[in-house]
Amino acid sequence: MLLVIGCGAAPTSSPSPKAGPAIETRPSTTAPQPSIATPAPGFVGWVEPIDAALREQLVGRNWHPGCPVAIGDLRLVQVGYRNFHGEVRSGPLVVHEDVAEDVLWIFKQLFRARFPIHRIGLPPRYRPPRPEDRMSTRNLSSSFNCRPATGNPDSLSHHSYGWAIDINPLQNPYVRSDGTVLRRAVKPYRDRTRRRPGMIHPGDVVVRSFERIGWEWGGNWQTLKDYMHFSLTGR
Repeated sequence: MLLVIGCGAAPTSSPSPKAGPAIETRPSTTAPQPSIATPAPGFVGWVEPIDAALREQLVGRNWHPGCPVAIGDLRLVQVGYRNFHGEVRSGPLVVHEDVAEDVLWIFKQLFRARFPIHRIGLPPRYRPPRPEDRMSTRNLSSSFNCRPATGNPDSLSHHSYGWAIDINPLQNPYVRSDGTVLRRAVKPYRDRTRRRPGMIHPGDVVVRSFERIGWEWGGNWQTLKDYMHFSLTGR
């Protein structure tokens, strides 16, 4: 099933762009130039099954035999978003089919609120942390990845089930109970009194939107904090 949503449109159809008002121009001796009012781009997103091309990308990268969810139970949610320059981009999120339409709704709300997201894409293949990872400045928002939980290699992350999403991990870091972080670049963002683009705060549009679909925020955890992390199960 293909589902496309546009701002201000019914969930099953995309908006039909309308021409804006004509722009008057003064007569000129040079060749006339057309005057066109371009409408601002609206949100575009959809849900679809995992096709052969995406399956080939996922296998061996984000999914492998033994993962707790079958590829056939996952869905691609392609979502529009605004980057830190206000430019409209589109990126893939892979989630469990049971939450796909809710996730699409979430990102429509974030788009309409102009909440900036650095980049959305498929996460890289999991590998155990290495010392050089502390220098990483990666800032990828992503979802499904069959891997161990951060800080608990004996337990599967709920990203492994397609039930979790991370948003702007640079601005919203994982902070251990002792206040330490995984990467040097995120240290300035331990101070959650800061109000910088892409940061997530209690009661903001990101937290409220996920609460509306029953998901929980890692920023509300009592010991360690995972400010980037939202999940269906609260883990």
